[in-house]
Amino acid sequence: MLRTLPRLNDRPDDFLTGEELTPAQLAALIERAARLKRAPLSSDALHRRTVALIFQRHSTRTRVSFETGIAELGGHPMVLRTEDTQLARGESIRDTAIVLSRSAAAIGIRTGPDELVAELAEHATVPVVNMLTIGHHPCQALADLLTLEENFGHLEGLKLAYVGDGNNVARSLAILGALAGVEVAVAAPDGYQLEPVAGALLTDDPREAVAGANAVYTDVWVSMNDAPEEAEARRTALAGYRLDDELLAAAAPGAIALHCLPAHPGEEITAAVLYGERQRIWDQAENRRHAQKALLELLVGWVAQG
Repeated sequence: MLRTLPRLNDRPDDFLTGEELTPAQLAALIERAARLKRAPLSSDALHRRTVALIFQRHSTRTRVSFETGIAELGGHPMVLRTEDTQLARGESIRDTAIVLSRSAAAIGIRTGPDELVAELAEHATVPVVNMLTIGHHPCQALADLLTLEENFGHLEGLKLAYVGDGNNVARSLAILGALAGVEVAVAAPDGYQLEPVAGALLTDDPREAVAGANAVYTDVWVSMNDAPEEAEARRTALAGYRLDDELLAAAAPGAIALHCLPAHPGEEITAAVLYGERQRIWDQAENRRHAQKALLELLVGWVAQG
């Protein structure tokens, strides 16, 4: 017997930056993710459905979490590497969107240019999920908010300090943090700071950023998108923005350390913090799966029963 899913009228068409969500939708998504974490096999939202996952960048956590999560929802993750598709031979993203929309319930893409993801969403007739671009990493921010919620029991009124390169992760934290009622402060040196984001405190002083913070967050100084000749300059500029025990001690009592991984101990974070008692970094990595499952439920319009 063919199974159909209840449809939700109040849902975003895509998830590209996080700005597609309302505060109420985000709160419900985080609550649903927590329930799915407690009962990972309780939803069949993707029963006999396929989600296409396009990978144009290397991945560990994104691929593992999406593949596992889709399978737990009863679906099939169709992994497409660029070199295995006609994208490698010049087929347009528009044509790719049209073809995939006829076979998949949703499309995820991990790539470089934000413009490419926007074009994919423009021509797809199914929801498109940004699994990472140069400008945004909204799926990571969902997992981060889930991690904060399960540690502190609430999100409204918390403060998160991000220290280091003002990159895609910092931008997504600022955007989604504001929707969740989380104060986000970003400490970065000149030339590495975010553009102004509504509600976010921008500073070049790590101690100013972490003052009163419930969580201190960092990311790699040299990412996969950076040219090799830039690496040493970046390490020099960011040397004063390392997450160590001293900086964590300057935050609020009970503050936790966060990192989206992969980590380079001795650069942006010390090994003592990365593997210490106050980190929740490995919870973050697991929470990618649960938050993304709740996101996929929302996007395909599935209504949880009970």
